[in-house]
Amino acid sequence: MKLATIKNGHRDGRLAIVSRDLTKAVYAGTIVDTMIEALENWHQVETPLRNRYALLNKGCLNEAFDFDPIKAMAPLPRCYQFVDASAFLNHGNIMEQAYNLDVKKEQTIPILVQRQSDDFLGARDDYTFPSEADNADFEGEFAVIVDDMPMGIGTEEAENHIKLVLTLNDMSMRTHLFRELQMGFGFINAKPATAFSPVAVTPDELGDAWHNGRVCLNMDVTHNGVRFGNPNGREMDFSFGQILSHLAYNRNLKAGAIIGSGTVSNTNWKEVGSACLAERRALELIEYGECRTEFLKYGDRLTFDVKGTDGRSVFGSIEHTMMPS
Repeated sequence: MKLATIKNGHRDGRLAIVSRDLTKAVYAGTIVDTMIEALENWHQVETPLRNRYALLNKGCLNEAFDFDPIKAMAPLPRCYQFVDASAFLNHGNIMEQAYNLDVKKEQTIPILVQRQSDDFLGARDDYTFPSEADNADFEGEFAVIVDDMPMGIGTEEAENHIKLVLTLNDMSMRTHLFRELQMGFGFINAKPATAFSPVAVTPDELGDAWHNGRVCLNMDVTHNGVRFGNPNGREMDFSFGQILSHLAYNRNLKAGAIIGSGTVSNTNWKEVGSACLAERRALELIEYGECRTEFLKYGDRLTFDVKGTDGRSVFGSIEHTMMPS
């Protein structure tokens, strides 16, 4: 099943069911009005939503309309908790080697950070920021959304609470990042609003590409129309189930919590490229002794897309332009 939130002038938008090929949609209002309501009542609404999804794909609903990603908000426009991981250790290893960082980490414990969750952007919204001197960067990631999860849950059971999968561009302002890291309390200026794919999908939509709590598909990234990278999610060192279990060690997670994977990164980076500028710059520093790739400028265009085994976009593409605020 594929779900989206359509702009309607309200903060939480209007929940819509989207066809598998992303061409048609129908409002879910006869069942539930918003995404957060659906997640909070998943056991009651899942079956009727899936039934309506099946009818939509068969072309049986007269009230169906053309799906336009421009009119979509983030699938979950705001939530109570957004936690981002750094689950692709290759990315961190590259950064540590390039900048001689001494990061205190344990190989069995995922790196997590609490993030801003009250202002998510839609996939086709312009991305605004105050100054090019902020050294804006992009980071292509996968993410999951859960329903209510109890404290102390195990990895396998935690995966059963994953209701939706989506993609995101986790923007970073690198000028502020190291300063805030050294302060020790987390990110504020370094991590502004996050942009999400137009559609979130249930894990079964991924077929065999959803494996061991990972999205085993390429994250296709372009910068100003030029391929930047297409790393695959299969190299995620911690599964989403492991991350969720660690996060829920001593806390309950409420419906609508979003957990990001961190920058998708592969060890064969020479073949597949990267999903963020900082990683490419670090690789340039290692190879050439200098960073040759610039950070984002106003007017730069980004796209992030993930295609299934059938060659079709799974989540719809994130496409936005960098603009002054």
